[in-house]
Amino acid sequence: MRVERINGVDFAYSRTEGEGAAVVLLHGWGCNRSTLASIEAIAKAAGRPVINVDFPGFGDSTEPPCVWGVEEYTCAFEELMRREAVGDDALILGHSFGGRVGILFASRNPVGKLVLVDAAGVKPRRSMKYYIKVYSFKLKKHLLRLLLGREKAEERLNALRSKVGSSDYAGASPRMRQILSKVVNEDLKHVMPQIKAPTLLIWGENDTATPLADAKVMERLIPGAALVSFPGCGHYSFLDNPVQFAAVFDSFLKS
Repeated sequence: MRVERINGVDFAYSRTEGEGAAVVLLHGWGCNRSTLASIEAIAKAAGRPVINVDFPGFGDSTEPPCVWGVEEYTCAFEELMRREAVGDDALILGHSFGGRVGILFASRNPVGKLVLVDAAGVKPRRSMKYYIKVYSFKLKKHLLRLLLGREKAEERLNALRSKVGSSDYAGASPRMRQILSKVVNEDLKHVMPQIKAPTLLIWGENDTATPLADAKVMERLIPGAALVSFPGCGHYSFLDNPVQFAAVFDSFLKS
């Protein structure tokens, strides 16, 4: 493991040596670099150098000093790539949240290839039920702080969040909850047409976190993007169907 101090965080990552263009792996929310170990093994078997990161707030990296968005995560990643002298021919692979960083990075930096796996980046459409839930919670938060004070109100609110929030939200620290709330509402469709690298989209057809409809939006907006989807697979398509994933990824890697 290596660690670089970047923008107020200890940014942890691993690097293995090899020949040719580097393969850089960006994990999803609530995960760390071990989640992409099977993809790292494919790249290593192809003889490529591999950089596998722990985003700030996950794995061995420390939390951001303030509420970061996709921009701040991407800036820190750009600095890491600069320090590691990663070439413009690198392949960047992003899963879920890592796809957000991969999209923004590739939209403003030369990249050899881009692989987006069940990636986030398209702001989800919200139902009226969702907005009623959100604003009801905000009203309850305001009333509890008036009645109980900030400290006791937070205790009640944290208990409520653990019951009604997503598992990602419930399992996060207060700072990372704020960051999650920010990044999930960031829409990156406007930067997708700026991506110039050959782009492969790999998706599980049963993905409910980032549905296949999101992949089709990305296929339409990213010039020349190609989409491969796996029936019966969910948000972790590379784990649900490792054999087909390895064949598709290895082919794209070597093409």
